[in-house]
Amino acid sequence: MASEIATSTCVFLDDAQEEGVDGRIEDLGSIQQDGDEVFVAIGDNATRFEVSRQISPLATLIHPSAVVSESVTIGAGSIVCAGAIIQAGAVVGAGCIINTGATVDHDCNLGDCVHVSPGAHLGGDVTIGCCTWIGIGAAVIHGVTIGERAMVGAGAVVVSDVPSDVTVLGVPAKEKAQ
Repeated sequence: MASEIATSTCVFLDDAQEEGVDGRIEDLGSIQQDGDEVFVAIGDNATRFEVSRQISPLATLIHPSAVVSESVTIGAGSIVCAGAIIQAGAVVGAGCIINTGATVDHDCNLGDCVHVSPGAHLGGDVTIGCCTWIGIGAAVIHGVTIGERAMVGAGAVVVSDVPSDVTVLGVPAKEKAQ
């Protein structure tokens, strides 16, 4: 859980009100104190994107067992979970989730509020648009571009570019029929 990584000066918000959560989004004004950073723990990428744009300052959380190259840039409000690896030259946007055991290889560029699920792997020089979700155990080969608000299904293998606003599934990943 992300609240395990947060410091005592971080307000942890989620409308689900689970253990470790300080309050709901609407409670922020009454619980945030001077100097408190805020972590928006909303799983839905689009909702996290909208809420995060209205809150300041945002906390960036990196689990102690994560490996993050010194040349990586990570945007405000992002979380890098246990066992995740982010390699040299990668840029991770604001409000992203790099989940447990995920890897983001060299020179990747992730837009805001991207979620790379547990065990997903991005080859080098991958570009991912804002609010895209990469499913558990998915793999994306080197140099691929994935558009905004796309969804890559669990276990999919992405071997070619993916446009915005589509879902891809399978090996190799193909667009899901509507």
